Amino acid sequence: MTTFPTINHVALTVHALEVSGPWYRALIGENPIIDDETDDGFHHIVWELAGGTLLGIHQHHRGAPQGTFSELQLGLDHVAFGCENRAALENWEARLDELGIEHDAIIDVPYGAVLSFRDPDNIALEFIAPPPR
Repeated sequence: MTTFPTINHVALTVHALEVSGPWYRALIGENPIIDDETDDGFHHIVWELAGGTLLGIHQHHRGAPQGTFSELQLGLDHVAFGCENRAALENWEARLDELGIEHDAIIDVPYGAVLSFRDPDNIALEFIAPPPR
């Protein structure tokens, strides 16, 4: 059996690219590598993150159901972005403050330190740093 592959990309469905696009651009701090209307009935904006993983947001022409994201629904619970250490995590906390993005306090858990926040559609996101060694 071959080794299980890494995650290539994560695609999140949003209600309005005109709201979520600028929000994610500000959060990531870079322009997307793709901003394109597809032949498959959706428009997507994609960023390449450190390590080559792609993060995309999609707006489907059929439209998303009304309401906001809930991690209690089947499917996605949250997306976590890995930080090298707690200092990097604290830098992201300061960056979220600069951007005016509401977030929880950093919490320490057995598997590291976590900083949770949500996007304009209430999609749960977090930064996580490993525990000290």
